[in-house]
Amino acid sequence: MIQMQRVRKQYTTGAVTFEALSGVDLQIAKGEMVSIVGPSGSGKSTLMNIIGCLDIPTQGTYHLDGNDVADFNANQLADIRNKKVGFVFQAFNLLPYATAFENVEIPLLFAKVQAKERKRRVIELLERVGLSPKLNNKPTEMSGGEMQRVAIARALANDPEVILADEPTGNLDSRSGTEIMRMFHELHAQNKTIIIITHDMNLAKQTSRVVKIKDGMIDLNGNGAAVAA
Repeated sequence: MIQMQRVRKQYTTGAVTFEALSGVDLQIAKGEMVSIVGPSGSGKSTLMNIIGCLDIPTQGTYHLDGNDVADFNANQLADIRNKKVGFVFQAFNLLPYATAFENVEIPLLFAKVQAKERKRRVIELLERVGLSPKLNNKPTEMSGGEMQRVAIARALANDPEVILADEPTGNLDSRSGTEIMRMFHELHAQNKTIIIITHDMNLAKQTSRVVKIKDGMIDLNGNGAAVAA
């Protein structure tokens, strides 16, 4: 599903160039549940952005589902982000003045799904995450755990193959966090590829494989769970 070879990412500000990734080799198979772990500044957010096609490498190659991402134009990358990858963020990233229904509907609008089918899918997804009674509630009327469940429903709107979650339990209490991880395990059982970006080793240990990143490189001196292709 995901194959990276010697991926580097550099950012230039004025005369200063900073290398966020320094030659990352990484493989993630279809249907895996993997965590990418590292402290602040390790490069894990940059790696997440490249995996999710929010950014592209400065050097190296990234193949997603057998396709070289470098060959895609801006519209194709946007299509991948909308249909192939579902994003779940720590801060939920819900529209504050939109209802749960409207937030989940957004990816379907971009995908130009017809109104009747949009309604069917949104209702089905909110029922799936246990939020049918909150259909018309806005984020300000929901708990953190409920908002994250709306975010997961939105991520699933176009039935993506990959779920990319950035610190998905970081703003939640332990009970809500446990519920969210239960949902990810259910999705993994349905053969979704789950990638969780986190600094929390307790969370990471709940995944099938832990990939450690440090100073922009995959850390092969960790506990042996990290891999490089």
